[in-house]
Amino acid sequence: MKKLTVPLLCLSGLMMLASCGNQGSGNTQDSTAKKNDSTPSVARDWKIGAQLWTFHYVSFDTALAKADSAGVKYLEAYPGQPLGAGMKGKFGPDMTPEEKAKVKQMLQSHGLSIVAMGVITPKTIDEWKKFFDLAKEFGLSYITSEPLKDQWGAIDSLAGAYGIKVAIHEHARPNVYWHPDSVLAAIQGHPNIGACADVGHWARSGLDPVECLRKLEGHVYGVHLKDIDSVGNTKAGDMVVGTGKINFPAIFSELNRQKFTGMFSIERENNWYNNVPDVITTVKYFKEQTSKL
Repeated sequence: MKKLTVPLLCLSGLMMLASCGNQGSGNTQDSTAKKNDSTPSVARDWKIGAQLWTFHYVSFDTALAKADSAGVKYLEAYPGQPLGAGMKGKFGPDMTPEEKAKVKQMLQSHGLSIVAMGVITPKTIDEWKKFFDLAKEFGLSYITSEPLKDQWGAIDSLAGAYGIKVAIHEHARPNVYWHPDSVLAAIQGHPNIGACADVGHWARSGLDPVECLRKLEGHVYGVHLKDIDSVGNTKAGDMVVGTGKINFPAIFSELNRQKFTGMFSIERENNWYNNVPDVITTVKYFKEQTSKL
């Protein structure tokens, strides 16, 4: 919350100057003050969802039921998950029209929406086009990826044409995108490429997630929400969010300051066969912390 002090003082000073300049219009001054006092935190509208890799050990249809029971309504799907429900295919561009229709029905029955999918690294632009077609059909906001460097220009153009962003994911060292500077290099000159902030992997690489977010301000499309048991250790174990070493109140505060409007995808990578209670605990912790902003 300390980072909010200076902007608030500046805002206060501007309001005082506005008051001096509008002494003859008291009604306007009162209405402006009232509007400023009642402006809600952007955190009130944040989406809390699940990266379906959390439930990768079951079929897509069962994963939907688990996500629904955990209290999330937004999803980041991952290509390659077996569909289940009598279907032989996997979630991805190669689904048949019948499978896509059935997936849409399953999502609707649970009241769930797919906001993003990934993490993908297509080898060719034709493969990228197939993923963009799938993203458009399901109304996705962004695709999470670790794209090949020589594809930056082409996928930025595709993202602009489809109206769907590309969010670069950061696995821990020695991944090519482990540091925010490498993500910024991809973003430079490419307005449709941004970041999927994986705060757990940043901490595994020995980076401060808050400082990383500051570097990427204005370019963060989504967040992977995970906690770890030790910082600076690329093999650090996964923990339930709020129980490990990562300072989530500071992360939420920073993203609120940045007016972040994307989705938080819970990615629980432990306790695979009994992690629904862990996701429920994370949702509760998320709501408790963001309610304070």
